[in-house]
Amino acid sequence: MGVAHTTDSHHGAGHRARLRTRLLEAGGDSLLDHELVEYILALAIPRKDTKPLAKQLLAHYGGFSALLTADTENIARQSGMGETSTAALKIVQAAALRLLSEPVREQPILASWQSLLDYLRADMAHLTIERVRTLYLNSKNMLIRDEIASEGSIDQAAIYTREVIRRAMDLGAAAIILVHNHPSGDSAPSRQDIAMTRDIITAAKNFGIAVHDHIIIGKDGYSSMRSAGLI
Repeated sequence: MGVAHTTDSHHGAGHRARLRTRLLEAGGDSLLDHELVEYILALAIPRKDTKPLAKQLLAHYGGFSALLTADTENIARQSGMGETSTAALKIVQAAALRLLSEPVREQPILASWQSLLDYLRADMAHLTIERVRTLYLNSKNMLIRDEIASEGSIDQAAIYTREVIRRAMDLGAAAIILVHNHPSGDSAPSRQDIAMTRDIITAAKNFGIAVHDHIIIGKDGYSSMRSAGLI
């Protein structure tokens, strides 16, 4: 349930109206991060001044992106938050990811590479556990399926070569792109990352499946093993 609130007007109502006017007349760039969060929360908690809560959440998570991508249950546990207000934040995240993923879903991956990187960073850069996903592509490099292959602890997630290749064959994929995040924030590939990727490349080649890249996402950006000459 959303947080309880009274039906009385609050001292932030005028401020909220001014935010709305700025948003509609000058666009979203005219609003600061805490003002964006404040307005999002106001849609779920209409009769409460949400500015203090917005600032509290941004301080707790360390920024706008980290807040939107935080675990749903974790957000809901924060003081002043509930199901409705958490859903308001999560629908914004879902809409942003849908917007970013549209070129990835509708164009050949290799022709929309920057769009892919933007989408993956928005989705994975602030995760607190390691997540591995595999993008399966057809012979025209169009995305067939984007699947989570594994989720692990804060510093380890497993990629099983046999499962990746089997799934690629089931989907009739001609190529794959491997992706995972480093919760530490450092996107540089580890020795284990490199060795595992080379194992998958070798196994995939036996079935005529190409491995275009292994992308590692961190708070500092991303690393491409292909661009780095590691595969």
